[in-house]
Amino acid sequence: MNNEDTISQVLLIVLGVMVCIFVILVTIFVVLKTREKIKEKNNNIGNNKKAKGTTVKTGTTAYSKQSVMNFMEFEKIEDNMIVQKKGKKYLMVVECQGVNYDLMSKMEKISVEEGFQQFLNTLRHPIQIYIQTRTISLESSLATYKEKVNQIEEKYNQMQYQYGQARAAGIYPKEELDKYAFELTKQRNLLEYGKDLLNNTEKMSLNKNVLNRKYYIIIPYFVEEIGSEKYDTEEIKGMAFSELYTKSQSIIRTLSSCSVSGKILSSKELVELLYVAYNRDESETFGIDRAIKAGYEDLYSTAPDVFEKKIKVLDEVIEEQAVELANQTIEKVKSSPEQIAAEKEKNLEILVEKMAAIILDDNKEYLGEDIAKKAKEEIQKTKEKGEEANGEIKKTTTRGRKKTTTK
Repeated sequence: MNNEDTISQVLLIVLGVMVCIFVILVTIFVVLKTREKIKEKNNNIGNNKKAKGTTVKTGTTAYSKQSVMNFMEFEKIEDNMIVQKKGKKYLMVVECQGVNYDLMSKMEKISVEEGFQQFLNTLRHPIQIYIQTRTISLESSLATYKEKVNQIEEKYNQMQYQYGQARAAGIYPKEELDKYAFELTKQRNLLEYGKDLLNNTEKMSLNKNVLNRKYYIIIPYFVEEIGSEKYDTEEIKGMAFSELYTKSQSIIRTLSSCSVSGKILSSKELVELLYVAYNRDESETFGIDRAIKAGYEDLYSTAPDVFEKKIKVLDEVIEEQAVELANQTIEKVKSSPEQIAAEKEKNLEILVEKMAAIILDDNKEYLGEDIAKKAKEEIQKTKEKGEEANGEIKKTTTRGRKKTTTK
């Protein structure tokens, strides 16, 4: 019995150990499976994100081309409204046409001030005043002017040809020819005026300092204003549009009392407003229509990289300084002969004496050493006498000045 009990106890212990090991293995298996599922889920999310955008590789770095809307402070533009914060905030913009306050009379100025005060007093909701400065583009005006000038020129050439034929025929009376000549002169003057206007407009288009300021009033609407009731997206959008439109029309009517006209911006005008706001420099070159055709809505911004701008500026500075250095060097080289001539003129006597001494030394064989030596001594004596004479003149002048000063 003792042996049987002992064997039973051993078997029970072994069974217990095996059960523990089995539980541990099952736990490890469950943990590993859970980790694999999490990893697989993360990989699927990453693949979905990559599928939405196009990946462009440059060297060893990969850049993901994503929609510009992911980086802006708004989501979309629809129904003449800017949608923000995932549909929780809507904006409507009123463009205002300003008045020239300085050219008004005193009574007109007082009327404008009273109207603006009334506008501020009637406000019952927050607004934002936004001023945007744009460079005036004259491309469309130039195209229109060129077309009109070409039409006038064609008509003038045709009239000139008909007038020449009428004169050559000799069958028309003088009064009729004079009348036709008068009309031809009027057409020629009109053509000259059109060309002059076109040239002046082209010169103005080269001036980048021709600016235009636009004034806007931005009116917000928050979905929280609806209350605790639940509505679908279309109902919320409709209520937001109705509320913003009512507020905008109220503002436009109030502003009219101070001679300021206004209008609600359409969706296309809102797109242009935001495009200019986010691309200050490039909007002068690429208009909104050209930017959309070029696919700029798929980029972060049309603005170039800041280091590319810096390189461009540095190149311009290098070129300017190089031109300046070249001009200075040219002036310096040109003035060198002038300086040499001035130095020689100043030291003319000394140079003549030195040259004379060299000539005597070179011609010792023909003149004889004694004659050459005496001639050099004579030149030296003449030089010393000249120096003494100059010294006495200087002393006399100095003494005279001292006496004059004493007196």
